Amino acid sequence: MLKSVVRAVGAAVRLSPVSASTARLLPLSCPALCAPSAATTRPFTRSLWMLNSGGASSGFRPKLFSSKVLSPVGSCGCGGLHTEGDKAFGEFLNDEIKEEKKIQKNKTLPKMSGGWELEMNGTEAKLSRNVSGEKVSVTFNINNSIPPNFEEEAEQGQQKPAEEEPEMVSTPNFVVEVTKQAAKHSLVFDCHYPEDEISHGEGEEESDIFAIREVSFQPDGDADWKETSYTLNTDSLDWALYDHLMDFLADRGVDNTFADELMELSTAMEHQEYIRFLEDLQGFVKCN
Repeated sequence: MLKSVVRAVGAAVRLSPVSASTARLLPLSCPALCAPSAATTRPFTRSLWMLNSGGASSGFRPKLFSSKVLSPVGSCGCGGLHTEGDKAFGEFLNDEIKEEKKIQKNKTLPKMSGGWELEMNGTEAKLSRNVSGEKVSVTFNINNSIPPNFEEEAEQGQQKPAEEEPEMVSTPNFVVEVTKQAAKHSLVFDCHYPEDEISHGEGEEESDIFAIREVSFQPDGDADWKETSYTLNTDSLDWALYDHLMDFLADRGVDNTFADELMELSTAMEHQEYIRFLEDLQGFVKCN
């Protein structure tokens, strides 16, 4: 009796459509072999093998750690990895750089009116001028200066044609420092561009396109803002005092005209740095 049962089981295995290579992938505790009841059947989930092949009927034997993308396609003196994905990435970057150069408005940085001198250090820029013995400097950084203007349209599922999409404009926070010759401290203004004041429609009364966030006295010559110095936040400031502070800046050349030109300068800088980044990224991927 026992021998007949063994022969029957062996025949069933030989007649099973599951191949020997596939059977080795299935553990003995697999629910398919245990023939569970409907109440205990586990839901179907895609395994790594299913995502990496054409399925059980494809006859493909899975190799979990082999991939076409990771196959080296060439070598160079850098000793780095070169894949089909790297090649496609480099071609994409090449096209992207060409398109960005086509739409680049300013090949050279625009000049600021009012006698401002420009110094640059990477993504940071400093504008300075002298006004009747006072030194006025404005410092800003173009990093993270492009506001997210498209979030609301994306959420509503609206997409404008390319010719109707608004241009990306850099609106960096900037710090104004006013130094008098006889003073030991500089008066420092932390300024920004409120999103609802960047542009004005026809017929609307012109208002300030930038705002003062904080004001503080800082030791002259110190590059870092000292947290131990008293800082005046303008959120709860009397409007008369705030207006006098804005007039104080305007008398020293920091007004709406300056803020407009600063946006134009920052936008040109940001676009230049973006193209340079794409070129550096392309060179890194292609190992040029």
